Amino acid sequence: MTVESALPVEPVPGADRPGGAPAPLAPGGAPLLGHAWNLLRDPLGFLTRLREGGEVVRLKLGPKTAYAVCDPELVATLLKSPDFLVGGPLWETMGVLLGKGVATSNGPLHRRQRRAIQPAFRMDKIHEYAAVMEEEARAMAGRWTDGQSVDIAAEVFRTATRIVARSVLQVESVDERADRLSAALHTVFEGLYRRMILSFGPLYRLPTPANRRFERALADLHRLVDEIIAERRASGTNPGDLLAALLDDRDENGETVNEQEVHDQVVSLVVAGAENVAKTLTWVFQLLAEHPEQERRLAAEVESVTAGRPVAFGDVEKLTYMRNLLTECMRIRPAVWILTRLAVVDTVLGGYRIPAGSDIVYSPLAMQRDPRAFTDHLAFDPDRWLPERAGDVTPAAHAPFSVGNRKCPGDHFSMAELALVLGTVVARWRLVPTPETDGSARIGITLQPRRGLLRVEARG
Repeated sequence: MTVESALPVEPVPGADRPGGAPAPLAPGGAPLLGHAWNLLRDPLGFLTRLREGGEVVRLKLGPKTAYAVCDPELVATLLKSPDFLVGGPLWETMGVLLGKGVATSNGPLHRRQRRAIQPAFRMDKIHEYAAVMEEEARAMAGRWTDGQSVDIAAEVFRTATRIVARSVLQVESVDERADRLSAALHTVFEGLYRRMILSFGPLYRLPTPANRRFERALADLHRLVDEIIAERRASGTNPGDLLAALLDDRDENGETVNEQEVHDQVVSLVVAGAENVAKTLTWVFQLLAEHPEQERRLAAEVESVTAGRPVAFGDVEKLTYMRNLLTECMRIRPAVWILTRLAVVDTVLGGYRIPAGSDIVYSPLAMQRDPRAFTDHLAFDPDRWLPERAGDVTPAAHAPFSVGNRKCPGDHFSMAELALVLGTVVARWRLVPTPETDGSARIGITLQPRRGLLRVEARG
């Protein structure tokens, strides 16, 4: 008997609905867990191989059926279609962290929340935030000594947390809180992935040491955000920043939004501004350590633009190789590697029937490593983004900040931060692997190197 034949037999979802064909069942799986076993054992390999089964395939996640979308053009359709909303196992799991902030909300609530935060990410505001980005980047690079081995993931996470706290939220007493936020988020994100995959069962409710650590970290994170909000309210000040805008936001009835919504909005912004940026920077430095030729080209470009002075916001648009390198890093090693949606009506996608209430899964990592969309798809090649070569790329296969009304409002903020931190570091330091370095991916809700311990060498 094969593993596949041991799975419960059930009618194909949507088989009695007109229009479209039933999606094929993905191969593999295990009794009871179904394809959840594949997502626990080898999630990156499994999601990448799914395209061999078709553009849309069915997954068994315990007793639930989900649909994996494997074609970049269909994913673009999915993201722009009103038939699908932000939801599914990822966002249900993330709800314990993000609540009903802008990342998880839908419809009129999402539009109102997005309008409230959008002014904080205008280009003129980013120009103001750049001073904080430059200062924090220089402080990080200034802490290191020649020959020192640094935990690059911890270093950039602390820096990214400080930047978002000091710039868009103008948080006081950021030093101690940044360390607490960093520690809490690290533990929470480790636990969230297993909760997402095993969301159908009670395993995450058992009082195991890992579950207790998760609950303590989650409680500390929410407590920290409450402290930040209470501190601002007690100050009686209105510096015109994003936190002030959230505290003054009004709902559809013209009433001040409740405390929980303000809390959820702040959590969403801290998570996006710290977690995703930090994971991206961690991969950037890991890839540069593995590819010294690209590292030398980047350092030479920074030197040619700055002539030895510190990198500044005004330099960013001139650093064209850096922009291509960052784009390639986000393609081949994305921080966000799995996302989900929820079908809200009976619909058809790519010719396949999708019943209302179905969970939809897609993988940015699988799309961005699709050989049909990228020539030499596994190579780290920043030059693929040169104007004369970028036309060879399937546009839908690479949208690191999403598309449509879910496009990240902080995309320009993030790119400025990535460029300023990266430029500041490579102007001063060369990062090289150590015997302890392990650049394989550690699986969580986001990805990062399993052990990003790199040695810094002063640039002569």
